[in-house]
Amino acid sequence: MRLPREAVRTRATQPGAEPRAGGLVTPPVDGNFAEPLTLDNCDREPIHIPGAIQPHGALLAFDRAGCLVAMSANANTMLGLALVLGEVPAAGALGADPEIPEAIRQALVLLDRGETMPETREVSIGGQAFDLVVHSYADRVLCEFERHAGSAHRLSRFAQMAYVSMDKLRRQPNIERLLEVAVNEVRAMTGFDRVMAYRFRHDDSGDIVAESRREDLEAFIGRRYPASDIPAQARRLYVLNTVRLIADVGYTPVSLLAAPGHATPLDLSHSVLRSVSPVHVEYLGNMGVFASMSVSIVVAGRLWGMVACHHMAPWHVPHAVRMACDVVAQLIAASVQSFDARERESTVARAAALRADVAAQVAQGHEAVDVLAREAAAIGDSLAADAIFVSQEGRLRAHGSVDEAWAAQLLDRLQVQDQPFVHIHRADALPPAAEPAYSGVLALRFDAARQGWLVALRREQIETIRWGGKPEKVYQHGPFGPRLTPRGSFDEWRETVRGTSVPWSDTLLEIARQLQDSVSRVNADRVLELDRLRSQLWAVLGHDLRDPLHALSMASVALDRQPAAGRITTVIRNSTNRMQRLLRDLQDITRIQNGLGLAIDREDVDLVALLGQLLDDQRATYPDMTVHAALPASLPGRIDPMRFLQMVANLLSNARHHGDGLVRLSLREVQGQVELDIRNASAPIDEELVEGLFDPFKRSAIRNARNPGSMGLGLYIVDQVARAHGGQIRYEPGEGEVIFVLSLPLQPAEQAG
Repeated sequence: MRLPREAVRTRATQPGAEPRAGGLVTPPVDGNFAEPLTLDNCDREPIHIPGAIQPHGALLAFDRAGCLVAMSANANTMLGLALVLGEVPAAGALGADPEIPEAIRQALVLLDRGETMPETREVSIGGQAFDLVVHSYADRVLCEFERHAGSAHRLSRFAQMAYVSMDKLRRQPNIERLLEVAVNEVRAMTGFDRVMAYRFRHDDSGDIVAESRREDLEAFIGRRYPASDIPAQARRLYVLNTVRLIADVGYTPVSLLAAPGHATPLDLSHSVLRSVSPVHVEYLGNMGVFASMSVSIVVAGRLWGMVACHHMAPWHVPHAVRMACDVVAQLIAASVQSFDARERESTVARAAALRADVAAQVAQGHEAVDVLAREAAAIGDSLAADAIFVSQEGRLRAHGSVDEAWAAQLLDRLQVQDQPFVHIHRADALPPAAEPAYSGVLALRFDAARQGWLVALRREQIETIRWGGKPEKVYQHGPFGPRLTPRGSFDEWRETVRGTSVPWSDTLLEIARQLQDSVSRVNADRVLELDRLRSQLWAVLGHDLRDPLHALSMASVALDRQPAAGRITTVIRNSTNRMQRLLRDLQDITRIQNGLGLAIDREDVDLVALLGQLLDDQRATYPDMTVHAALPASLPGRIDPMRFLQMVANLLSNARHHGDGLVRLSLREVQGQVELDIRNASAPIDEELVEGLFDPFKRSAIRNARNPGSMGLGLYIVDQVARAHGGQIRYEPGEGEVIFVLSLPLQPAEQAG
């Protein structure tokens, strides 16, 4: 069993041709094949101009003037007419039915406006009913006559059956079920012994994904057929002319006769009677098939799939039934587009949300490589990847099984190629690996200056394909001489395919490009902002250190004056503490900005005792500050004591600089959390400043007249240390007060509960 295939023609004339006035319309075939016969020849066979039709109908062709320029050799006999080639048929020459000349007249009018697709009419000639199919193409109007089959009662019953079938198809939940229902309904409408649904892959090979068959026939579902089964020119015709019937595989082709001076082969691309390549006839015979029909499923102008029908005896399907099958295929195509659109919309929406989240994190100050590594699992799902790795300046972080040595070789190749977007799905284009784990690579460069790459990987698609017979072609003698012959055996033949991955779809490639663009832009913005902040940092650092250094200098001079020693000692201690705190904050910011995080060394401590020591030191160092503390007798917890003191000292410093010298502090336990709130009398903070309250290098802090020596780093450090503990710092406006509440878990998350 194979896909319907239009293969190599090897005869200059069709058997059974009857020479008439004007001669046969036959395309030059064998004579033009000067090179050895190959699959390339198959791809170039002019199957649209076979010079013959199938014998279950008759064909007439007219030029723009209405002159009969070609006709099938059986036309006058089948239609009971006496038409003469090269003449415009006289009135009544086409029979008494006025529908026939009217159909031709309308087609000629439309031909002047452009080519028209086939239109069907039911006509009568000599008491015999025919289906007349008229279309204009390639500067000709073609009229095809098929004897009308079936009574009015039968057609009425069929119309009802077709309506029920359409209704069933509309209600299917997915593509798989849609195709299963479709093959059953088409078989019920047409009476074929076997009806199959093919779905084509990215490489144009096709799988039988649904089948309805006579019980005594072998099952073909699950088998795959190579792309070469449908050469390019045949694929084009399946898109142009979506229904193809071969009523009797053993038919004798009926030649087309041409009027004198009109020997140009007649283009039958849209013809319903077009004759079949003899190799295809042989091919069907090898399968024991005596009649076949194919109905194309065309999605977005591409051959997406096909409904293929086989019968083990000659079988003529009326034109009306075939058109109903075509409507079924169109309904399938519309449903596929709908399913695909919904799936694409959902995929794109999820990807957009992820992309926005990644960009927001980078924009908030996190390193792009850290964010991508943290979100690697979600990115892998978004790109349908089996593994992800991120690299920047040689530092590699992976999600999934990735050999680092192999990844390093791949990155070297990417750097040499110097392409920002790379898509590969063949293992032979990748560095050699100890075992062929990955054959697909989608690489996105997001930081050229620091060699930042996000690389998605797909595993080798190792699969055993159930071919419908061995796919290689062989040269041997067939009925029409030595040439490429279709295989005679269609027994299942299994093959293991290695070394490739499934390529990323156009949708996923677009998602990848959008992610790359978003991360690249926001990362570039962050780099520029960091450069600006570094410049600002050095400017402010010079300002902040100038005052304590000046104070120390003045104190050293004043030490010579013994009466002032106590005051001088206080000045030195305050200035030293201030510089130590500033330098410690700068070291912490450097670690955070470099992606190293803050070191947290937890110990079992009594927070009350720890806080008491700090308050004693603060009161001694800053006698102008009054602290009212509400503390429990004790509060044990496992935290970093030095980091805890750092946070409280920064909050007290903030309250001292922005208040009137009176600070109220309370400490309590709330559901396994320690809550510390520090408040000072002050007007509420302006709303526009609240959002950036915990950002470093705040312009508002730098220009604050009440605190000219502060860079605004204190609250940022408190926020980062709190996060590192699994806690948080928040601002709460009070009645004439500014309140900051610090919440920390008393135990690490892995020990809590």
